[in-house]
Amino acid sequence: MKQLRKSVLTCFLAFASSWAMAQQTAFVATWAASPQAGSANPAEPLDEIEGQTVRERVRVSVGGAQISIRLSNEYGSTPLLIGSATIAAPNDFASVKPDSIRRVTFGGRNSITIPAGAPALSDPVAFPVSAGTEVSVSLYFPQRVATPTVHLLALKRAVVSQRGDQTMAKTIEGATTLSSIALSAVLVPAQPAQRLVVAFGDSLVDGDQSSVDADRNWPSDLIRRLGEVPGDSKAAVINEGIIVNRLLGDAFGGVNGLARFDRDALAVSGVTHIVLLEGINDISFPGAKLGGNYLANPADMLSAEDVIQAYRQLISRAHARGVKLIGATMTPCEGVVIPGYYSETKDAVRQEINKWIRTSGKFDGVIDFDAVLRDPDHPSRLLPRFASQDGLHPNDLGYQAMADAIDLNLFR
Repeated sequence: MKQLRKSVLTCFLAFASSWAMAQQTAFVATWAASPQAGSANPAEPLDEIEGQTVRERVRVSVGGAQISIRLSNEYGSTPLLIGSATIAAPNDFASVKPDSIRRVTFGGRNSITIPAGAPALSDPVAFPVSAGTEVSVSLYFPQRVATPTVHLLALKRAVVSQRGDQTMAKTIEGATTLSSIALSAVLVPAQPAQRLVVAFGDSLVDGDQSSVDADRNWPSDLIRRLGEVPGDSKAAVINEGIIVNRLLGDAFGGVNGLARFDRDALAVSGVTHIVLLEGINDISFPGAKLGGNYLANPADMLSAEDVIQAYRQLISRAHARGVKLIGATMTPCEGVVIPGYYSETKDAVRQEINKWIRTSGKFDGVIDFDAVLRDPDHPSRLLPRFASQDGLHPNDLGYQAMADAIDLNLFR
């Protein structure tokens, strides 16, 4: 009996030691998406959630033996009840491999109520993933979600069920959406000397006009490039782009870049480097019209110095945290389909800012996306083979060219 008690005690101490070590393990973000307010669009199923399950997918940039998910109610006006949550290996956007389904807990409980304006981090789940693989996340919302926190341009099909908790179901039948709800990050245990690159900016970071369900924005293409580099130490890459985002002014796509920089970049678990590609909307919105309405007051034209001053602020804030900030030049947009978005005067401002990015020495490195995408015979336009139909965003080939042009030594 004495020997039995000793054996039990030894096992308990070993478990306690293992549990304590797990609690001290640092985690790094392997995927993320910037929280935004819902669109209040009655045709968008995520804006009418009540007693339903949403299944959405993410592709991780680095792997690990465990997963933790971060949920967000940051734009909620009332507490958000998550009735249950699971993760699994997907077959497609609506179905998962049944044997892979794992429950996600929060402080040991299957459900959690997230206060308005707050995030919530789950317990780690034993769910080994490799770099570049997809994970399916299913969330059950028992109550009506009055003001959802979403990411508008997820560019991956998600499914919204009929009524009921279907988080354990192999397949969910329901409406589809290209947005995501509540899910803002996926984390895995950090490796020694782990690096994390945050791609921060507007729709050219978010991947507007890239192919749906293909992960063809330039941050995703960069993940694939890094995965081909020999050696075990890989840099995680996450995409914190938001469509129509500006540095100095709010828009329907979210709060301005200066306001969200801490939340979406500096506070990301494990961040070491940030790539900044933003400013074209600050220059081009004043006087531009979409659907007959001005995107910004024509009188609110910004100078190059206005945008440069915003850059200086972000550089100072990054350096105060010991994070490297890499500046990316703004790409051309003559021929854009939005009336008033482009003018020669606005393009001159863009080029003046790009010159400062290249020559000031204030950033910790520079990526010259303008040089990659511009047409040598018409530098104020995108090279036709890299341009999407809107004249502003690259196509898949253009996004790949952006990723291919990045010097990976910038992230060492």
